[in-house]
Amino acid sequence: MAFRRKNKPQAQPQEQDMGFLDHLEVLRWHILRSLLYAGTLAVVAFVFSRDIFDKVLLLPKTPEFATNRWLCELGHGFGTELLCINTKPFQIINITMAGQLSTDLLVSFIAGIILAFPLIFWEFWRFIEPALYDQERRHARGAVFFSSLLFLLGVLFGYYVITPLSVHFLGGYTTSAQVLNQINLQSYISTVTSVALASGVIFELPVLIFFLSKAGIVTPAMLKKYRKHSVVAILTVAAIITPPDVFSQILVALPLQVLYELGIVISRRVERQLAAKAALGQT
Repeated sequence: MAFRRKNKPQAQPQEQDMGFLDHLEVLRWHILRSLLYAGTLAVVAFVFSRDIFDKVLLLPKTPEFATNRWLCELGHGFGTELLCINTKPFQIINITMAGQLSTDLLVSFIAGIILAFPLIFWEFWRFIEPALYDQERRHARGAVFFSSLLFLLGVLFGYYVITPLSVHFLGGYTTSAQVLNQINLQSYISTVTSVALASGVIFELPVLIFFLSKAGIVTPAMLKKYRKHSVVAILTVAAIITPPDVFSQILVALPLQVLYELGIVISRRVERQLAAKAALGQT
């Protein structure tokens, strides 16, 4: 069985026999180059690991962190202390011999992936692009840039907004006054990095909706139908990870709901493009 690859100069795809193994070989090289990008930047991150820990990862649990200071100042403006979070930094401990080294390696690897994301996405886009029609390629122009931008914005949102709120809630939560919180290093780092990565992936929602709409799996009517469900789900997540005040919940929920609404707009645009193509007799 042969797959059909589409040459760029043609308005319609021109058949070019490529077997399944040929496609796997092409994909393999894209994956290897992606791993090379991530590995190289992971080595760079490992060299600067102390700065990454002291000035990035461990900072959200301190009062000096930008978000913590801003929220506290905002709360003082309204005459309340409810918005002052992470005012009492908890102690982080390491309980295994190789714990700090393994955590350092993990953080370097994750940093490599985040920094190399534009290059990684570009490699996979190069694999997908030859299979697109010229018109589809024009509509998807800038996909690498916007996907990378959304991912990095998501990581920043997770780091500056969700992380300090989550650290404040989880680090300060107690079942009894007799239980002292001494957070394990690996537990803390996994929380910070997973929140940042998850936020980056969530911010890819408009891109995902674009491709699902192109495939006819998602429609604007479907997204509108489940809009109320999305609002409930987003508010529930925001209520879980934020302090018990409305402002913090809105601060987290609003950008996520904006992404969902943006997805509806994108899906509607794709639907119109597909309808115009069908009217012209294109398939």
